[in-house]
Amino acid sequence: MYVGALELDLLLGDVHSLKQKRSAVRPVVAELRKRFEVAAAEAGHLDLHRRALIGVSAVAADAGHVTDVLDACERLVAGRPELELLSARRRLLGPDD
Repeated sequence: MYVGALELDLLLGDVHSLKQKRSAVRPVVAELRKRFEVAAAEAGHLDLHRRALIGVSAVAADAGHVTDVLDACERLVAGRPELELLSARRRLLGPDD
C-alpha cells in the first residue's frame, strides 16, 4: 500500500475577506474530491484571506498510480485562472517506510 500527500500553497486573486476566500477555495476542494478518488481539504493559512493551503491525499496499491493521481490534482489546481499556485510539496509513503 502506498500513501501520497500533496500540499498546494495558493495565492488567491481578487479576494478581500475570509468569506470570499471560502467561496473561492470550497469549489476547488469539491472538484478535487469529485474528479479523483482523493481526500482533500483546506489545511492551512486559515486566517489569511489571500492565501490558502490545500491538502490532498491518495491511497493505492502501487506508487505509480498515486503519483499519477497527485499529478492530475496539481495540474487541475494550477490550471484554475483565479488561483496562483505558489508551491506544491509531495510525500510518498510505501511499505518500506
